Amino acid sequence: MNADELLKRYAAGERDFRAAQLAKVNLANCDLSEANLRRANLRQANLRGAILTGVNLREAALTEANLNQAHLVLANLIGADLTDATMLEANLTDAGMRSVILTRANLSHSVLEEANLNEANFDRAVLQLANLTNASLTRAKMLSADLSQAKLDGANLTSAIMNGAILSGASLTNVSLSGASLEGADLRQADLSRARMNGASLVNVSLIAANLRGANLNWCSLRGANLHGATLYRTKLFWSNLSGADLSEAVMINAKLDYTNLRHADLTGAILPDGLTHE
Repeated sequence: MNADELLKRYAAGERDFRAAQLAKVNLANCDLSEANLRRANLRQANLRGAILTGVNLREAALTEANLNQAHLVLANLIGADLTDATMLEANLTDAGMRSVILTRANLSHSVLEEANLNEANFDRAVLQLANLTNASLTRAKMLSADLSQAKLDGANLTSAIMNGAILSGASLTNVSLSGASLEGADLRQADLSRARMNGASLVNVSLIAANLRGANLNWCSLRGANLHGATLYRTKLFWSNLSGADLSEAVMINAKLDYTNLRHADLTGAILPDGLTHE
């Protein structure tokens, strides 16, 4: 099926295009709202600026597709394969994307507010300045993903795997990262105020100048973490492992350190829970 045939049938009122063969088709700026393209082959398709509100793309093949500035509000992308796709400035608000494959996809500046991304695969994806406010990302895979300066406020990343991810300058206020793995991740200058991170693995993570005010890091592993200049005001660190961590010049006023392991930690210049500065 080519673009002209698809658009002609759509204009005539047809909406069911399941398993359609549309590889490399040019549908830029076209309106296909509420079309059923389940399991369609849209590899390398040009969907730039397309209106795809409520479209069913469940299990569709969209590898290397161009979805820049596409409108995918309330779209069904469950199990779709978007490996190497480009989705710059795409709007995926409230989209259903459980188990979607976004390996190496570029979603910079995209909007994914309140999207369902549970168990999605974002390995090595680029999401710079993306908006994932209140998105659900439980058990998502984000190995070495670039989320620098992204907005993840209120997102649910429980048990997510984010080893080596870049989150420098990201906003993660009120986020849930309980049980998540962020080993070796870059969280420099990230805002994690009031984050729930109990039981997370943060081995060798960089939290330089990060804001952890009021965050819950109970039972976390922070071995070898760099928290130089971090704000830990009223942060809960009960039973957490900070052995070998760099806490130099960190602000720890009223931090909760009961049963915390600080063996070999560097506290030079840190302001301790009692307000005194460590020499």
